[in-house]
Order: sequence, then C-alpha cells, then structure tokens
Amino acid sequence: MTWSWIAHLVQSYGYYAVFGLIALESTGIPLPGETALITAALYAGTTHQLNITVLAAVAAAGAVVGDNAGYWIGRTGGYRLAERYGRFVGLDAGKLGLGRYLFARHGIKVVFFGRFIAVLRTFAAFFAGVSKMRWAGFLAANAAGGLLWAAAYAFGAYALGSAAHSVGTAVSYVGFGLASAVTIASAALARRAMRRLERQAGEDRREPGPPGPAASAPPALLAAR
Repeated sequence: MTWSWIAHLVQSYGYYAVFGLIALESTGIPLPGETALITAALYAGTTHQLNITVLAAVAAAGAVVGDNAGYWIGRTGGYRLAERYGRFVGLDAGKLGLGRYLFARHGIKVVFFGRFIAVLRTFAAFFAGVSKMRWAGFLAANAAGGLLWAAAYAFGAYALGSAAHSVGTAVSYVGFGLASAVTIASAALARRAMRRLERQAGEDRREPGPPGPAASAPPALLAAR
C-alpha cells in the first residue's frame, strides 16, 4: 500500500480510514496504521478538514478495539492458526517463538511499549492472548499505550502540518518526507532488534536446564528406588 493510496483513503474517508487501518493492523494484519495516522494528522494541520482531537480519539479507539480483537483471537486458539497460516501475514516460526519468549519475561511492558514499535504493534495483542495474559492487565496496558501513542503522533504531526501551512507548500512536502523517513527508519530498527532478540531466544532455549531429581540422584539412591 503506497503513501499516495493512503493519502487518498484519508482524504476520501477521513476518520473511518484511520480507524479501519489502525484497527486491522492491531488485530494482526500488517497494514500501515501508523502511517495513516501521521498522514491524517498532517492533512488536518495543512487543510483543517479534520479535527485533530477527534482524530487522536479515533486513532486510540482503533488501537484499543483492534488490539482486543487480536488478544481474543490469540487466547481462543489462534496460535494453531498462526502456525499454519501465519506466514501469509509475516508471522513466521521465528516471530512466534520470539513472541512467546518476550511475553514470558516482559508481558505488560511489551503490550505498552509495543504500540510504539513496528512489527510488535501488529502482533503484541495476539501474543498477549496466546500467553493467557490476564485481560484486565492487558486492557490497562493496552489502553494506556494506545492513548499515549495516538496523542503523541497525532498532535506532533498536526503541529508540523500547521507550521507547513503557515510557511508554504514546500515545507508540507518536507513534513511528509520526514514522516515517511521516520516510519521507514523505525521499521528497519525494529526488524534489526527483532532478529537480535530471535537469536537470544534461540540461545536461551538451547541452554540446558537444571538436572531433574532422577538425573541428579546418586547411583545408590537410584538403585534403592
């Protein structure tokens, strides 16, 4: 999905396009929800055709609704589906293993901060469900992360769009270019971090665990048993 197509969706459908793209991305479908929010906020700042407060609220609602859908898909048997069909949405065996590894150690933090990280933003809710994370804790972390993410990106891009509108069209293009560069750079950094974490998860799984009772018992005791 190109930036021009996203801009067309935002101009044609406004809040509905932003809500839909963010909700679907949060459910587990790799769509450019964050790019749609930035594009809509820049559009609001340069044209004032969208209300920025409403836009931020719509983005937060899309994030929370989509994440909750992804959570319940994961909780109700979605892992088996992901093992079979996950490759079609970029959820390969490495990401499945990494997701379980992260949630075993940092569940709440992954839900909150995952909203700001490409790839994790798409699959964090699903893995929260797979890990049987308590829904109340998930909802609190998810809502807090979604609200902060929506407000930061919406109002930040809106301020840039307003400045561009005051100065001239050339600055608008600079703003769109910077937004695109930030999105691409964050995705690249996230993929690099994911590869490093996948290696770490694999190394941890290969480490031998503590010996069991039978393995650690002396031969005489084993014979007595």
